[in-house]
Amino acid sequence: MADNIKFIKGEGIRLYTPENEEYIDAVSGTFNLSLGYSHPELVDALKKQVEDLIHVSSSFTGELAQEVLDSILDEAPEHITDGWMRDIIGSTANEGAVKIANKFNGKSEVLSVSLSHHGQTLFTTNISGNAFRRKSFANTITTNNAVIPAPYCYRCPFSAKGPDCGYLCAEAIHDYAQYGSSGGVSCMIIEPILGNGGNIIPPDGYFKKVREICDELDISLIADEVQTGIGRTGHMFASEHYDIKPDIITLAKGLGGIGIPAAAILYKKEYAVLEKFEHSYTSGGNLLSLTASQKTMEVVSRPGFLENVQVSGKILGDFLYKLKENYPVIGDVRGIGYMWGLEIVDKDGAPDVDLANKIVDVALSDHKMILRGSRYGFGNVVKVRPALTATQDDIEEIYFRLNKIFSQL
Repeated sequence: MADNIKFIKGEGIRLYTPENEEYIDAVSGTFNLSLGYSHPELVDALKKQVEDLIHVSSSFTGELAQEVLDSILDEAPEHITDGWMRDIIGSTANEGAVKIANKFNGKSEVLSVSLSHHGQTLFTTNISGNAFRRKSFANTITTNNAVIPAPYCYRCPFSAKGPDCGYLCAEAIHDYAQYGSSGGVSCMIIEPILGNGGNIIPPDGYFKKVREICDELDISLIADEVQTGIGRTGHMFASEHYDIKPDIITLAKGLGGIGIPAAAILYKKEYAVLEKFEHSYTSGGNLLSLTASQKTMEVVSRPGFLENVQVSGKILGDFLYKLKENYPVIGDVRGIGYMWGLEIVDKDGAPDVDLANKIVDVALSDHKMILRGSRYGFGNVVKVRPALTATQDDIEEIYFRLNKIFSQL
């Protein structure tokens, strides 16, 4: 169905076909349109940059890159003071973060959690906690890594009940370091909210425990904020909201504002160890990415912008909880800000992947609304993540269409 639709124009959270049919995008592209379609300030800034100069070697963009980096660091957790802007996608930013950790501590093994998604390159596919992504390339690349259980309370892999569960999923870091590693665990990479894995939000206290264990074992902690960063949760950085205290933070997706590829790696001062030639790409830090990032940071950091996402995000959450009350196929609702997921279950409470995919398909074909499933259609969570510029009227329209979809199942 999606392959048969052609869009020629976008505005806010809406897309238009050549016949002027209007669709609502309830997931902001692939969660990368933090400011929606065709935000006028970004369009104007990019038009001017295109007219002036589209590309020049990164050897000559260092000053602008530092200005943009400084604007990001101004909003970052206080202990994060340095950064790197030679990437344009989250996959290579995460690779760069691992390189930095490895060079910093001289170790090489990487820890991640099940259901995690850290990229689509061979390396990041290998260290992600979703096996289906690498089945076709099992022998193409070998990494020193391990996947430990996710902090997925709704379907706890230990069948434990919080808050007195002892954070068994976090304690698994100890287990691997002692029994499974070669003694060289360099870093742990984790998303503050497991996005593609099903919008999984770790329980209170989880990140504190993870930080304690990483400190104890001398493991660098990387927060993959490719999806959660730049206001998605109603906070500029989810790392600060959840008090993760990471050593390194990666950003992409929403940093480009309206779909311009842009990425950054942020870190503590002592992690500034890379030489330029050790992690650099032809289009990394290009003028259009820097221009988009600079204007996006300007817009998102304005007084009241993130507060509005928090307030409207609560309204969105209330609507989704209302759906859960009315429709038993929704087993759980998880989210914050403009980052929500609906866990779809069968009559026995088991994951219903087919129904989740059907909801996404029906939304598009019958209700002209774009939703996304989890794990590239292999999961049972329907994601709702409008652009940060979505108004309360937009939120009500999304709820209205969702209600019609579930009422017809």
